[in-house]
Amino acid sequence: AHLDKYQASNQSLDTAIGEINDHQIVTISNSMDPESYRQNLQIGQKSQYIFPIFGIHPWNVLEYADELDNYSEFIDQTPMIGEIGLDYFFVKDESVYPHQVRVLKYFLSAAGTNNKAINIHSKGAEEDVLNLMDQFGITRAIIHWYSGSLDILRKMIDRGFYFTIGVEVLFSKQIKAIADEIPLSLLLTETDNPGAPSMFFGKTTMPSLINKIIEEIAIIKNSNPLEIENVVHYNLLKFTKDDPNLINLNSVLSC
Repeated sequence: AHLDKYQASNQSLDTAIGEINDHQIVTISNSMDPESYRQNLQIGQKSQYIFPIFGIHPWNVLEYADELDNYSEFIDQTPMIGEIGLDYFFVKDESVYPHQVRVLKYFLSAAGTNNKAINIHSKGAEEDVLNLMDQFGITRAIIHWYSGSLDILRKMIDRGFYFTIGVEVLFSKQIKAIADEIPLSLLLTETDNPGAPSMFFGKTTMPSLINKIIEEIAIIKNSNPLEIENVVHYNLLKFTKDDPNLINLNSVLSC
């Protein structure tokens, strides 16, 4: 999720945090730039289930590409790095792509040096993202909202990467096919709240939207929602195990 995006309406943010607390929805709140990370840190103080992480999103690289070394403190502080990556789909200006690559390389190098997992965006650039991850020896990654070819998906599965399935699974045959392809052992779920779901529903959605996603995955996997919920819980527990950076997240999952 991107909980800082609820900030425009304090009422929406309060409602979202209330749902997270009431339903114990473990929430990794990705950042898109330094300012959103600062906001997420403040939000994270309001719930033991919220875990803010730092990254610079490929949409925002132009503003920050020349000052990356200023954020070493955030790299040290964040339990995971995200949301980072490449985007050749929504970003149409090809002159931006080299800057995206430079920023992504910085974060992949930092992830390796600091032994931190990453949460990665790959829209329209899946093969380039995979090649760069291989170049930097990345082995612990969550692939956010994968929507590329099954060929590249299978290569990522072979690497042991985890994948989040989100709201588009309710509407897209392609995403349903991707969800079907992902092994249960590598499956995670997300909402990408609040921005992305509004494209489909035309309104701001709350964290409990995750239940609809789980229900749809259960249908695709010939399972039931409780089993999928337990699988996702176990997978995140497994992903965070023995990672000193994610000890707080692992502790909450273990309760």
